[in-house]
Amino acid sequence: MHLIAEQPYIKVERQVNSIEQKDIEHERTLYLYDDKVVTQHREFPIQDVLDITYRTVGGEGGLLYLHTSRGLYAYTVKSSPKLFIEGFKEIAK
Repeated sequence: MHLIAEQPYIKVERQVNSIEQKDIEHERTLYLYDDKVVTQHREFPIQDVLDITYRTVGGEGGLLYLHTSRGLYAYTVKSSPKLFIEGFKEIAK
Protein backbone atom coordinates (compact mmCIF):
# COMPACT_ATOMS: atom_id res chain seq x y z
CA MET A 1 0.00 0.00 0.00
CA HIS A 2 1.68 3.16 -1.25
CA LEU A 3 0.26 6.70 -0.83
CA ILE A 4 0.06 8.42 -4.22
CA ALA A 5 -1.89 11.63 -3.52
CA GLU A 6 -3.96 13.50 -0.94
CA GLN A 7 -6.84 15.90 -1.55
CA PRO A 8 -8.40 18.06 1.17
CA TYR A 9 -12.19 18.29 1.09
CA ILE A 10 -14.93 19.92 3.15
CA LYS A 11 -17.89 18.23 4.82
CA VAL A 12 -20.60 20.73 5.74
CA GLU A 13 -22.72 19.94 8.79
CA ARG A 14 -25.92 21.94 9.07
CA GLN A 15 -27.24 22.63 12.56
CA VAL A 16 -30.74 24.02 12.83
CA ASN A 17 -32.58 25.13 15.95
CA SER A 18 -35.69 27.23 16.52
CA ILE A 19 -33.78 30.50 16.06
CA GLU A 20 -31.04 29.97 13.51
CA GLN A 21 -29.27 27.73 11.07
CA LYS A 22 -25.49 27.27 11.26
CA ASP A 23 -23.20 25.61 8.73
CA ILE A 24 -20.11 24.03 10.26
CA GLU A 25 -17.28 23.07 7.91
CA HIS A 26 -15.22 20.00 8.77
CA GLU A 27 -11.91 19.72 6.95
CA ARG A 28 -11.13 16.17 5.84
CA THR A 29 -8.76 14.47 3.40
CA LEU A 30 -9.15 11.98 0.55
CA TYR A 31 -6.22 9.57 0.27
CA LEU A 32 -5.29 7.83 -2.99
CA TYR A 33 -3.27 4.66 -2.56
CA ASP A 34 -2.17 2.28 -5.28
CA ASP A 35 -4.89 -0.17 -4.20
CA LYS A 36 -7.71 2.01 -2.76
CA VAL A 37 -9.23 5.46 -2.18
CA VAL A 38 -9.91 6.32 1.46
CA THR A 39 -12.14 9.01 2.99
CA GLN A 40 -12.91 9.55 6.65
CA HIS A 41 -15.82 7.09 6.63
CA ARG A 42 -15.43 5.07 3.41
CA GLU A 43 -12.87 2.93 1.67
CA PHE A 44 -13.10 2.10 -2.04
CA PRO A 45 -10.94 -0.67 -3.55
CA ILE A 46 -9.24 0.77 -6.64
CA GLN A 47 -10.91 -1.81 -8.90
CA ASP A 48 -14.32 -0.40 -7.80
CA VAL A 49 -13.36 3.18 -8.81
CA LEU A 50 -14.42 3.71 -12.41
CA ASP A 51 -13.40 7.37 -12.76
CA ILE A 52 -12.68 10.58 -10.85
CA THR A 53 -13.91 13.87 -12.30
CA TYR A 54 -14.05 17.50 -11.20
CA ARG A 55 -16.41 20.39 -11.85
CA THR A 56 -15.76 23.95 -10.71
CA VAL A 57 -18.53 25.72 -8.82
CA GLY A 58 -18.52 29.48 -8.53
CA GLY A 59 -15.21 31.28 -8.45
CA GLU A 60 -13.31 29.08 -6.03
CA GLY A 61 -13.28 25.31 -5.65
CA GLY A 62 -15.84 22.83 -6.84
CA LEU A 63 -17.00 19.24 -6.63
CA LEU A 64 -14.81 16.17 -6.97
CA TYR A 65 -16.83 13.19 -8.18
CA LEU A 66 -15.81 9.65 -7.36
CA HIS A 67 -17.53 7.30 -9.84
CA THR A 68 -17.63 3.81 -8.35
CA SER A 69 -19.36 0.50 -8.96
CA ARG A 70 -21.40 1.30 -5.80
CA GLY A 71 -22.56 4.72 -7.02
CA LEU A 72 -21.46 8.34 -7.37
CA TYR A 73 -19.91 10.19 -4.42
CA ALA A 74 -19.38 13.98 -4.45
CA TYR A 75 -16.82 15.82 -2.31
CA THR A 76 -16.58 19.60 -1.95
CA VAL A 77 -13.03 20.82 -2.56
CA LYS A 78 -11.55 24.30 -2.24
CA SER A 79 -8.37 23.61 -4.21
CA SER A 80 -7.74 21.99 -7.58
CA PRO A 81 -7.72 18.18 -7.45
CA LYS A 82 -5.62 17.99 -10.64
CA LEU A 83 -2.74 16.03 -9.06
CA PHE A 84 -5.18 13.67 -7.32
CA ILE A 85 -7.00 12.93 -10.60
CA GLU A 86 -3.73 12.54 -12.53
CA GLY A 87 -2.49 10.09 -9.88
CA PHE A 88 -5.66 8.02 -10.29
CA LYS A 89 -5.36 8.03 -14.10
CA GLU A 90 -1.79 6.72 -13.82
CA ILE A 91 -2.70 3.72 -11.63
CA ALA A 92 -5.94 3.02 -13.54
CA LYS A 93 -4.06 2.37 -16.79
